[in-house]
Amino acid sequence: MKNIVILISGSGSNMAAIARSAQKEHWQDKLGVRVAAVISNQLEAKGLALAKTLGIATDVVSHRDFASREAFDAALLTRIEVHAPDLVVLAGFMRILTPGFVQHYAGRLLNIHPSLLPAFAGLHTHQRAIDMGCKLAGTTVHQVTAELDHGHILAQAAVPVLPGDTADTLAARILTQEHIIYPQAVRTFFAPSA
Repeated sequence: MKNIVILISGSGSNMAAIARSAQKEHWQDKLGVRVAAVISNQLEAKGLALAKTLGIATDVVSHRDFASREAFDAALLTRIEVHAPDLVVLAGFMRILTPGFVQHYAGRLLNIHPSLLPAFAGLHTHQRAIDMGCKLAGTTVHQVTAELDHGHILAQAAVPVLPGDTADTLAARILTQEHIIYPQAVRTFFAPSA
């Protein structure tokens, strides 16, 4: 069995989209793949309760308990490794990971970013797209590298920027696309011909 570990910091909507796709599409039976665990850096992350309702093991490694990013990442890596992951998925995990952590999972660490990379790497992507007068915005699933939001692109989805859009309205439309392409990209990671 191949294991996926999903890292979250908040509501876990992308985590839930992946887990529900895995269940609905029978990844365990058809691909030999399962979501083994959901780990958060926030004890109060709503996604933890959601993961439990989906029958997924949960854990918390609070970054507040560590004096450095390196110490946190080392502890996080230890907790992830308990689940023997074949893939680690960042789904709203709001921490920048150290180069050592990224290197450990090179080629098997995915993230989703709310822009059409390489445009608008980093924060405030929706407002930046609006401010630049973009006609399209979107989302990108990519492999994580030491350079923030610059890894190999696995999937993208575009949405129009509408007159009168705010960062919030644009973000909401993009999120619906994230819930479609992230499960697809994870499935394709394990079954490229699917």
